[in-house]
Parts: sequence; C-alpha cells; structure tokens
Amino acid sequence: MRGTSGVLTAAAGGLLGVVGFLGTFLRPTSDDWCMAWKTRDMGVLGVTSDFYLTQNGRITNAFLGGVVYSHGMLGPQVLSTVLITALGLGLYLLARETLGALDMRAPTAVLAPAVLVAEALLFLGGTRTYQMLWAPAAISHILPSVLGIWALLAAIRAGRSPGRRPRRAALVGAMVTGFAIGTLSEPFLAVSGLTAATAALLTLPQLPLALRLARTWYPFTWSALYCAGLTVGLAVLYTSPGAAWRRAQRPPREFSARRLARDGVHIWDTVLSQWAYLGAAATGVLLGLALTLIPGRPQPSVTRRGGPPPPAARLLLILPIPVLILSSLAVAHGLRLGYGGNGWTYARTWTSFLIPYLATLTLYGALLGHWAGQRAHTPDKPHLPRAAALLAGTFTLAALAALIPAAQQLTSQTVTRAQRWDAQDTRIRDEITEGAGSVTYEAMPIGSLAEPYFSRHEGKDWVAPCTAKYYRVQQIHKP
Repeated sequence: MRGTSGVLTAAAGGLLGVVGFLGTFLRPTSDDWCMAWKTRDMGVLGVTSDFYLTQNGRITNAFLGGVVYSHGMLGPQVLSTVLITALGLGLYLLARETLGALDMRAPTAVLAPAVLVAEALLFLGGTRTYQMLWAPAAISHILPSVLGIWALLAAIRAGRSPGRRPRRAALVGAMVTGFAIGTLSEPFLAVSGLTAATAALLTLPQLPLALRLARTWYPFTWSALYCAGLTVGLAVLYTSPGAAWRRAQRPPREFSARRLARDGVHIWDTVLSQWAYLGAAATGVLLGLALTLIPGRPQPSVTRRGGPPPPAARLLLILPIPVLILSSLAVAHGLRLGYGGNGWTYARTWTSFLIPYLATLTLYGALLGHWAGQRAHTPDKPHLPRAAALLAGTFTLAALAALIPAAQQLTSQTVTRAQRWDAQDTRIRDEITEGAGSVTYEAMPIGSLAEPYFSRHEGKDWVAPCTAKYYRVQQIHKP
C-alpha cells in the first residue's frame, strides 16, 4: 500500500512540478499586455479604479492583478507555483477535517497522493492547459477557490475555539471574503454561493432532529454572512460604470432554458469524456481501502456523537450531484450573457466547479473503497483488500500517464514561444533605444488567447494598443 501511494505521490508531484516550472516561461499575451503597462503606469490602486470605472467592475480582481503584476512578469511567472501549493495544502487540510468529522484519521502517506492526483488532473486534464498557467485566468478562476477553501478552514478552526472572539472574527471574515469573491469572479460567485446557501439551509438548528447537522447557529450564520458578502459584492460590481460599459458592448440576450440546457450538456459532455478524471475516484478508492487496513484504527460511524444522523448522512451523500449540476448551469448562463452563444467554450471558467467535481469524485471513491474494504477484510480473504488497492493504484497511475501528452505539448509550446518572444523583445527594445517610435511585432498566439492583429477590424483589436503602450511606442505593426 505504501509503495503504491509513494509511486502516485511521485508521479502526480512530478507533473505538478512541471506545471510550476513552466510558469517561469510565461511571456505577455492577451490581457497580460494591458495589465502589465497599467500596473506599471497607474499603480495597484490606479488599476483598481480603472477596472471599476472603465472595464468590468471587478475591483478585487483588479487589485490582486495589480499586486501580481507589480514587478512586471515576475508575479505571473511564480503565481502557478504559489497557487498549486496553496490549493494543495488547503485541500489536504480540508480532507483531514472531513475525515475527522467521521472519526477517521488518514496518514499523510495515503492522503497526500489523493490531493496531488486531483490537482494534476485539474491543471492538465482540461482542454485549455496553458490558460491554467496564464495569470489573468488563474486570478479569476483558481485563486477564488483557494480563498474560499482557506476561509472555510479558518471558520472550522474558529468554531472549535472556546472563546467568542475567534468566532466573531471568522464571521467578519466570511462577510469580507464573500465581498471579495463577489468582485473577483462571477463563476466562483455562482458556485460558492449555491454551496453556501445549501449549507445554510442544512445547518439550521431548527430542522427536524433526523436531519439536524448543527447544534448552534454558528455554521448557519457563517454561511449566511458569506452569502450576504457575495450579494453586496455583486451589487457593487453590477452597478459599476465599468460593468455598464461592458454590458453595452454585448447587450444581454433573452433567457432561454433550452439554450442553457444545451450549453450545460456541451460542458458536461466535454468533462465526462475526459476519462482521466476518473483517476480522482480511483485514488479515493485507494484512500478508503487504506483506512480499513490501518491497525488499531477506530471504526467510523455516522451514528457517533458529533456525526450526522443516518438520514442527514444519506442526504449529504447525494447532495453534491445536484449542486454541481446547478453550479455548472449558473456558470454556463453567465458565459452566455458575457460571450454569447459560444460562451460555454471558455473552459477556463469551468475550474470553479471542476475543483468540487474532482473533490466529489475522490470522496465517492473513498466511501466506495472503505465499504469494499470492510467487506473484503476477512480472515479467509486476507489479501483481497491489498489486491484491490493495487488495482486502484494502477488505474490512477494510468490516468496520470494519460496527462503526459498534454504536459509535453504544454512544455513544447510554452518554452518555444518564450524563446521566440525573448529574441523579439530584445530586438524591439534595441530599436526603441535607437529612437524608434513604431516597431514591428510578430504575433505569437498560444493557448487560444488573443494577440495583436487578432481581429480584422482595427477598432476591435484592443491587444495591439496595449502592446504599444507596454513598449512605450506610438504603435506596432505587422512584419
């Protein structure tokens, strides 16, 4: 068992190491051009004001983006490593809390690979792997999940404290975090809002005893205040001059449930067709089996004091599925409003529900593995659980191997473009030093992102002017 876990840890950790290393080869493209020069010339607060007044109203997004770009491209180049570390540690601690609530203690040796495999699948299993590295997408669609997970961990820790001050601080933090998310990322606002609203309903102390999950008002209050913060943040964003300008560029279409359902089917068809995601369930099975093989481990039971009663446990087991479906439909609706009929193809936004999706697969796998392990762990079948663990580990390793072509392609594209970009950047800066006011820039598209000259209509090419301002020249032109 330990050997299998060690191999998976090394394999998944190696893939994530490649992702983090490739971040150092990021060079400006699309929104990078605008954020880089605006942060340099306006400062962090200036960029925040610009987003509120003229762009989209996402003030937290702009503020964090300004912080990331404060030292040019250094911030974007280390961001992926920072997020991989923060997300992985947060998921690990949250998994420990979840298992602890069921009186289950998983050693790091079996819990770490489950987290690392889920992260590797997240960063390399999708259709837009480069955009998982790209700072604007990471700030909008990965960082919100990191903030949400750590806010939840802080709330759990405060809930255990005997004093009132930690709880009060956590409640204030819930409101602040909700506001920050509300002005940071609309997709994660929808996903976390649905999740928090569901949690608020389930943690009402006045529910019937058979469904009661909370004995105090603290969980409900925290969830409600988080939702209130989201609402205030969304109101600030929606009423901003920048959001009004953005809506004017693409007037909203009439709502159509049929079109929304079709977008949702397209999204889930794409997600479910990636069989490698099942590696998360397989590593969950490995985790569940490992728990049954730990000597002296107390038997978990949902009927223990502190655990949810059986009816509530069954409800919690089923609930992630409808929440995930509704979350994805909310994201699809926002994409249709923002980008039109093909908005569902903006796969970088799916990260907001892919993280809970992978976590749910891992949880279901762990429950299945634990159930199977308990029934197979008998004196007459001593080797059956270990054989099942080996099978689950082999499938997980195959899922990770399926990510290698994506990692190779990402490496080739990112490194090659960085080398070409650096050579061109040196040439451009030499020309500027010699007094050139107009320079030649060869577009280098990558990751389905916009580069200068991406539009035939000059007025719609917003990238080229940002590129010119980045280099402090009057204009750029094609070779």
